[in-house]
Amino acid sequence: MSDQEKETQVAEETQNAQASTQEQGDDSKGRRNRHGRHGSGRGNRGRREENHADELLDRVVTINRVSKTHKGGRTFSFAALVVVGDGKGTVGVGYGKSREVPAAIAKGQLDAKKHMFTVPRIKGTVPHPIIGHDAAGTVLLRPAAPGTGVIAGGAVRAVMECAGITDILTKSMGSATAVNVVRATVDALKNLEDPEEIAARRGLSMEEVVPDALLRARAEGIAEARQAREDAKAEAAQSKSDAKDGE
Repeated sequence: MSDQEKETQVAEETQNAQASTQEQGDDSKGRRNRHGRHGSGRGNRGRREENHADELLDRVVTINRVSKTHKGGRTFSFAALVVVGDGKGTVGVGYGKSREVPAAIAKGQLDAKKHMFTVPRIKGTVPHPIIGHDAAGTVLLRPAAPGTGVIAGGAVRAVMECAGITDILTKSMGSATAVNVVRATVDALKNLEDPEEIAARRGLSMEEVVPDALLRARAEGIAEARQAREDAKAEAAQSKSDAKDGE
């Protein structure tokens, strides 16, 4: 068998693996939905809904195929770049390698969960402009008004969505390679600072350092987060009372 035929065969296997992974995910979702509808009690449904709320978001940014030539011939492997986050300010990026695509994605997810960090946010956007660098990648992040949305490419958008940033302006000014872009984005997010940190470093008060508009937006964001937590607690208490009534 020639090298071209081997490459064609490996490409077909990759497509079949991705299709099977998608089918397995759909089947598992269908099973979860069926169990949710025909569960044995309301208490179990409440626990399943709480577990579902705690699930992390994950995005597969890119999958690269790597070939190595040995004395006995060529071997192929796959490298997956995965972003994982809770959508509430915590995000991580991982890189996994394996002979099969699903295994590479699973390794990337584990690596991303090990390197998760918290991103400072103010009402769904970043607190200040920042530029991140990594290798040949350079990414600019700028705050945006509510309703702007995520103005970003595919690699940066995956990180923003998993981090829970809903309004931001971005620009990739370096390498277009997905790995470099994602790592530069992570570098920018890690270098963000809260207004409290800046005021403490300068020895000034918050009113002297932070603009009034930013202070108002920050106060509104804190109030919205507090209201969301109170609503979640009330909903959890209501579900527990419904479960007790059902028993």
